[in-house]
This record gives sequence, C-alpha cells and structure tokens, in this order.
Amino acid sequence: MLTIRKGGHRDLERLYSAMEMDFDKRELLPKLAIHKAMMRGEQELLVFYDEESEMTLGYALVMCRSVYGYVLLKYFAILPWFREQGLGVLAMRLLNKRYADRQGILAELTVFDDESGDYLRKLRKFFARFGYQDVPSDYRLGGAMVDLMCKPIRGTAEIAPVAPRMILDFYSRVLRPVSYERMVELHPVE
Repeated sequence: MLTIRKGGHRDLERLYSAMEMDFDKRELLPKLAIHKAMMRGEQELLVFYDEESEMTLGYALVMCRSVYGYVLLKYFAILPWFREQGLGVLAMRLLNKRYADRQGILAELTVFDDESGDYLRKLRKFFARFGYQDVPSDYRLGGAMVDLMCKPIRGTAEIAPVAPRMILDFYSRVLRPVSYERMVELHPVE
C-alpha cells in the first residue's frame, strides 16, 4: 500500500540525485537552498513509499509557506523503475489529501527540449485529471516557459492577477536575490 511521509535531510541527500535525473538543471533548486528551506519550514520533502516493503517509490518537493494560503508543488516524480504502474495516480491522491486544508495547490509544468509538445500535453492531462486548472501566467524558469496550473481546494483557481506575487513569495523565501534573478523571469499577465 502506498503511503506518504514527510522526509528529512537524509532523504533529500538520498533523493537529490533522482531529482537531478528527473528535472532539468536549469529549473533545479540548489540542494543547500532546499536544506535551508526545509529547516525553516518553507518546503517539505514528501516521500511516497510502500508500507509493506518500506521501499521509496517517489517524492514531491512542496513549497508550503505562503501568505496566500496556497502551496506550490515544485517537483513530483515516481522513481524511474516504478513508473507505468499507476503509482503516480495514487501518489497524487495522497498529495491532494495532505493539503486539503489549504486554499489550493499550484503546479508548475516546465518542459525543456519538447519539440512536439507531447510531454507537456501528457503532463497537463495528468494534472487536469485531478482537478488542476490552467492559470494564465507569464514567467520562465531557467529560460523555459511555465504552464501554471491550480487545484482549488478552499480557494479559487482564478488567481491570475496575484499569481506573479504568489510565485515571487514562494521563490524569494528559498533563493537568494542573485539566484532568483538567474532562475526566475516573472512578468505580470496582460
């Protein structure tokens, strides 16, 4: 049975290499910045594991502190050797249940080197399946356009006017100004 638990610093050390494989280095937060954010309670590393075997099956990194009451799902992945078994669906259900008391969950979909757009289409379809809706936004992470999606829980998905401030709030808590300038290019939606 798939279960979720809050991970610690040892889990981050163990899973960071998986993050490096799953996400482009241009959008990957520095490991030290994640450690510091976890210590301050601004990010949570969630570990999905099989209760019987106690094997880690996947992870999620969530920016969980915000003045707006939303959380930002920064990274979400099932480990490569456990994919195509429906575990992503189960993990997403656990994730949505964990943050059921929040205003909503934001998800950033970034795709590097996806000429046909198939991968992004699949990601969007996966998140839409769980009630995530498109949020008009105009920003880049590491040079790639971000498709921002929101799963409203207690709040609304109509956050486009405040989305730039929300994104700034999340990233300014984690990154130094120089790193923020290098990674995030944020514009208000017209």
